[in-house]
Amino acid sequence: MRLGHAQKQFFLSLLLLTALSSIAVPAPAEWYVAGQAGYSFADSLRNVTTTGPFSGIELQDFDMKNSLAYGGKVGLYPFHGSLGFELDVFHSTPHIKNLDDIPGIHMAVTNIGANVLLRYPGATFQPYLGIGPGILIARLSQSPTTQQDTQVSIGFNFLTGIRAFVTSNVALFTEYKYTDAKFGFDDAFSSFGGFDSTYRAHQLSLGVSYHF
Repeated sequence: MRLGHAQKQFFLSLLLLTALSSIAVPAPAEWYVAGQAGYSFADSLRNVTTTGPFSGIELQDFDMKNSLAYGGKVGLYPFHGSLGFELDVFHSTPHIKNLDDIPGIHMAVTNIGANVLLRYPGATFQPYLGIGPGILIARLSQSPTTQQDTQVSIGFNFLTGIRAFVTSNVALFTEYKYTDAKFGFDDAFSSFGGFDSTYRAHQLSLGVSYHF
């Protein structure tokens, strides 16, 4: 089975997570690996403005589709305390909807977040919240009105959730995540330029984590 460009990026990110999980940490530290899946509710692409030879033209918002989302995490709580750090990879496909007679555009977004976490370190239930920057890799597929274009931008992630331990090492969790970023596809319209926009999404996910 051949993998698309976005899928290759996602699996390379998971390999990075696996490599990081093998790094030695101090004995008192608690670290974990996790998998998650859920749904991404993307707002419309807002503040859409053309770039290139015809820059500065304001376009109407691009409505986006909700999509399935999935990913993985590697995290660390030094000395089993309340403060933690996490690398989080999440992939979704918030395709741009049809605009009247203009066909929609397939889009994939991979969010690689580096979060600072605060939790209540309970024995069974652990509510938590986190905040941090994210590297967002967004890819437009070729369509009748656009050509293939990939861009990388720095965004912002906020998350909150609750973790429930079912054994001393295995926990189930549910999580909400909010993402805000700027997307600029400078080559989307070929020689006519591209567009800048604001991307915002809300994700709900369920997952399982293993704690060492």
